[in-house]
Amino acid sequence: MLKHKIVIIGSGFSSLSAACYLSKQGYDVTVLEKNKTVGGRARQLKKDGFTFDIGPTFYWMPDVFERFFNDFNQSTNDYYSLNKLNPAYQIYFGKNDSISISDNFEDIKQSFEQIEKGSGKKLEKFINKAQINYNLAIKDLVYKPGEHIFEIINQKTFLKLYEFILTIKKQVSSYVKNKKLQKILEFPVLFLGAKPSNTPSFYNFMNYADFKLGTWHPQGGMYEVVKAMDSLAKSLGVNIITDSKVYEIEIENKSVKGVKTDSGFYSCDILLSGADYHHTESLLPKQFRQYSKSYWESKTFAPSALLFYVGFNKKIKNVSHHTLFFDTDFETHAKTIYDTKTWTKKPLFYASFPSITDASAAPKNKEVGIFLIPIAPDSKDTPEIREHYFNQLIERIEYITGDSIKNNILFKESYCVQNFKDDYNSYKGNAYGLANTLTQTHVLRPKLKSKKVDNLYFCGQLTVPGPGVPPSLISGKIVSDLILKYNRK
Repeated sequence: MLKHKIVIIGSGFSSLSAACYLSKQGYDVTVLEKNKTVGGRARQLKKDGFTFDIGPTFYWMPDVFERFFNDFNQSTNDYYSLNKLNPAYQIYFGKNDSISISDNFEDIKQSFEQIEKGSGKKLEKFINKAQINYNLAIKDLVYKPGEHIFEIINQKTFLKLYEFILTIKKQVSSYVKNKKLQKILEFPVLFLGAKPSNTPSFYNFMNYADFKLGTWHPQGGMYEVVKAMDSLAKSLGVNIITDSKVYEIEIENKSVKGVKTDSGFYSCDILLSGADYHHTESLLPKQFRQYSKSYWESKTFAPSALLFYVGFNKKIKNVSHHTLFFDTDFETHAKTIYDTKTWTKKPLFYASFPSITDASAAPKNKEVGIFLIPIAPDSKDTPEIREHYFNQLIERIEYITGDSIKNNILFKESYCVQNFKDDYNSYKGNAYGLANTLTQTHVLRPKLKSKKVDNLYFCGQLTVPGPGVPPSLISGKIVSDLILKYNRK
C-alpha cells in the first residue's frame, strides 16, 4: 500500500513537530522551506565569532519540550544540554533600581516580602492557583484541536469561568499593591502577545511556569532545539527542502493536488501549512479562502518587534542573561501598540546577553547583545527610525546600569517589520501571531482544518493553542492528530 504524501509549508517549530509525528505514523512527509535554513522565525546569525538567536531566546515550560521528545522515545538530553538560569532574569525599573528573579521560589517570595510586607504569602496563594491552571491547561486543554467549544467545557473549566472573564491585571492587583511587583507578575503575559488588561486571568498559569519551572538556556542557544528537531525529523524519514518558496497551491475538486515552488511542483494527498495563515490562503483561488480581508483586519495581533543583534568588545556590567528594562510606563507603551498603533516615544525593551552564561556565544572577553522593542504590527519601518531607537536604547542602558557601552560596539544588525514580511510572509510584519485575548481563545482562533478545501490543514502561532515556542510544538502534535482523524492511511 502506497504511503499518503504530505507536504508541509514552512519549517518552524510547529511544522517540524507535525512532520515528526506524521512521519512516525507512516506518512511520506516533505517539508518545504523558503529560506536557506530551517527553523522559521527561530533562525541563527553568526558573525565574527558571535552567535545570535534571531528569534526566540526564552526557554520556558521545559516539560512541554521533554514531552515532545519523549513521544519518540527520546529526551532533550539526547540532543542538547540545558542550564537553569539564576537569576532567571533581571528587571530594571530605573537607574540602579532592579529586581532579580531567583531560580528558587522561596527566594522569590522573600524578594517580594522585602518590597511589600505580606506579599510573600499572597504570592504563594497566587502561584498555587496558577499551578492548578497550568496542570489543567498544559495537560489537557491546549492539546484540544479547537473544533468545537465542548472540548473545553466541562466541570473543571466551568468552575473557572470567572477566570476567563477576570483579567490578569485585575487579578494581580488583588494580590499585590506595589507597582513593581505587579509588573513582575504581569510580565509573562507578554509571551501571550496581549495586554494584561485584555488577557483572561486563567492564563496566570504562565506565572507558574515562570516561578516554579524556571528559565532555562540550551547550551549553544535556542537554535539547538531547531537542530534537534531537524535531526529527529530526518531520522524518521522526513524530507526537508530549503530554498523552496511556495508560490501557488493547485486545487482540483475542492482538494489540493500539489504546490508550485521555486524547486518544482510537489504533488500531495494532504497539504499542511505552518507558514503564515493569511499568506497561505492568498496562494489559494479566492473561492477557497476561509477568512476575508475584514476578518484579518478585525483581529488583535501580538506585537511585531524591532530587534538588534550587537557584538561588544567587552563584557557588559550590571546585567543578567535576560534583562528587562521597565523604566517606562507599560500601559502607555501597550496603548501605542494596540490602540493608537504608533511608535512610542520611550518604549520598554528586553535585552539578552547569552554570552554571560554560554561561552560559545561570543569570543573570550566579548559579549553578545540581543535587544527587542515590542512595536505595533505594520509600524513604519525606516533606517532612520531603527537608528533613532538603537541610540535611545544604548543611552538608556548606559544611564540605568552605569556601564559605558556605546564605544564598545563592534557591529550591529537590525531586524524589523519589513524583515518579518520579507522572510516569513508575516501578516503586517507581526512577530508572534494572534494575541490570546478572550475573543481569540481556543475555538475562536483560525481553524486547523480548512472548511473549504478537503485536505488542507494549518498549524502554528495563528491557530490553537497560540503564540510561543511550547504552544507551537503542541500545535504540530494536535494538527497531526487531526490529520489522522480525517485521513486514515
